[in-house]
Amino acid sequence: MTTPRILITNDDGIDAPGLRHLARAAARQGLDIVVAAPLTEASGTSAAMTAVEKNGKIVVSQRELPGVRNVPAYAVAASPAFIVLLALRSAFGPPPQIVLSGINRGANAGAAVVHSGTVGATLTASHAGLHGLAISLDVLSPANGTAASGGQAIADLEHADDENRHWDSAAGLAMKLLPTLTHTPPGTVLNVNVPDLHVDGIRGLRRATLARFGQVQMSIAEAGEGFVRTAVQAADEPLEPGTDLAALAEGFAVVTPIRSPAEATDVKFNLESIVVQTPAI
Repeated sequence: MTTPRILITNDDGIDAPGLRHLARAAARQGLDIVVAAPLTEASGTSAAMTAVEKNGKIVVSQRELPGVRNVPAYAVAASPAFIVLLALRSAFGPPPQIVLSGINRGANAGAAVVHSGTVGATLTASHAGLHGLAISLDVLSPANGTAASGGQAIADLEHADDENRHWDSAAGLAMKLLPTLTHTPPGTVLNVNVPDLHVDGIRGLRRATLARFGQVQMSIAEAGEGFVRTAVQAADEPLEPGTDLAALAEGFAVVTPIRSPAEATDVKFNLESIVVQTPAI
């Protein structure tokens, strides 16, 4: 049985510590990996197909990730989903069968996953029939409290020492979930969120549904003539039992299987009364 080719990407950029820790964990497992990640941060890009071109060519530079030897790595001036598309066209060597995306700085939970570049990369892989795993570290909990500390938690996050977070807890769990992922139907994505704790402090792993809201929400801080200024704060909706955000708040790592968008076959409506006519010439 051949070892599947794995693309590791993210939306925090090629220099993000989460990406480095995920690649290091995969390399230690002896997996066949290639790293290709955005040149700069691309958070919130969902599955956008954007890139920076120079003379009609997408800008790509080869990198060496600290502590990750003999693993090809590329900084790409493109969104995560576009990077996946390029990888599928053999831009970085043989095309992958699995896409690992992360480790994201902050939870990707609830319905807000639709906006995530981390998740968008794996959904692009899902659409092509690949397996994907999006993994995120919940840096707002438990020290600051998931969805409970308002603007102060966000402000603290801006000044945090990201190098000392528990990236290895998330990376280790991603490696443990890979065999499970590969035994799911083609196109399956596992969306995984892990508390920012040492692995011994995590209460366990739960499967949960997506919450109706995300961990943070945007508000309008100021609007004037010719401008709008936004602010981000922790969501204040009550946590729903059985959801990913509720499990995170209780100190559990959480996994939710998702797939790329598909036809809503359960939606029924009548089109017989709608007449579409070609205008007479």
